[in-house]
Amino acid sequence: MVALGELVRVVGSRMTTTPLNDPLLQLPKKKARVVLDAVNELAQGHVIDDATAERIRANIQPMPFDWRRLARYSFIIAIVCVVIAVGAAVADRWLMDLLEQIFSMPWALKSVGCAALAAGIIFFGLSRRRKHPAKIFSNEAIFFLGVLGIAGSIGCMGKALDNGSGHFSLLLLLAALVYGALGLLLESKLIWTFSLMSLGGWFGAETGYASGWGAYYLGMAYPMRFVVFGAVLTALSWLMLRHVRFAEMFGVTRVAGLLYLFIALWILSIWGNYEGYDSWHRAGHLELLHWSVYFTLAAAGAIYLGLRNDDGVLRGFGLTFLGINLYTRFFEFFWDDLHKAVVFGILGITFWLIGSRAEAIWQMRSLREKLKRKTG
Repeated sequence: MVALGELVRVVGSRMTTTPLNDPLLQLPKKKARVVLDAVNELAQGHVIDDATAERIRANIQPMPFDWRRLARYSFIIAIVCVVIAVGAAVADRWLMDLLEQIFSMPWALKSVGCAALAAGIIFFGLSRRRKHPAKIFSNEAIFFLGVLGIAGSIGCMGKALDNGSGHFSLLLLLAALVYGALGLLLESKLIWTFSLMSLGGWFGAETGYASGWGAYYLGMAYPMRFVVFGAVLTALSWLMLRHVRFAEMFGVTRVAGLLYLFIALWILSIWGNYEGYDSWHRAGHLELLHWSVYFTLAAAGAIYLGLRNDDGVLRGFGLTFLGINLYTRFFEFFWDDLHKAVVFGILGITFWLIGSRAEAIWQMRSLREKLKRKTG
């Protein structure tokens, strides 16, 4: 409260030259109420004078309805509804007969049909984006439908070319290449994300195929392999900054690489580099402890680099997965010994404190940003 009081006094002093009809800070309605309540408390406690409090109240404006968020969720729901509608339509006898005729076609013809459909959808989405570039979510939703069409085309191609080898990872690699090319060509981060997902699927399936679907490949179980994959993908994301064409996809690629890396480290800290359930079950907590240490060091390193370089993404990943690591170890060591009410009580109190602290930080950071904007 003292820190907030100091900040409010600074904002108030700045407002002496700010017209009352020029809002300094726009906040969601609930957040605006929190800030106004804080101003009232500071005024009642004589931390700030009444004139400053009144200027602050006059320059805080509740935000209108968040139409951007509504648009995002509406398009997600729309896609889900389309899928449900297709499922409901299948129940219709006439449509079932039609679909039966379509599905009785050769796989190669189905692949070409899905590819043509995907091309038409993507062309329509590209044309619409040129006319309405501001309609980000609806344009990306159209591209997503095109992505589904491409997936269907590649799947049908796999059926047409299937020779019984089980080497389906090549289809995932093809999907990664197609999505990657389209993501760069259309400058779509959504399609690029599907490329990275397909690339991860190809890596897992290819190493599984190369090892005869055994647990180990080059002495590494699946979690260990994806630690390497995530680290390499994260490192490559930094090289993308050197090329103008790839620079826009740097953020998405780095986040994907960090997700692969940290999720794999988390699983590794639980499962270890063991080949199966029996060997893992025979291992004690101490035998898995060094993997937890590696996980902790990786999270601490991300926090350090994030603080040093003022990188919110690295800092956020480090803090998030450090917390996940601590809670995982808590459940691992104390789940059987503590009453479940105590366990969930501790969790509830912890997350309440985290939420309260995060809310206070958000308020102060928002005020600082608005102050810098005014003074700049």
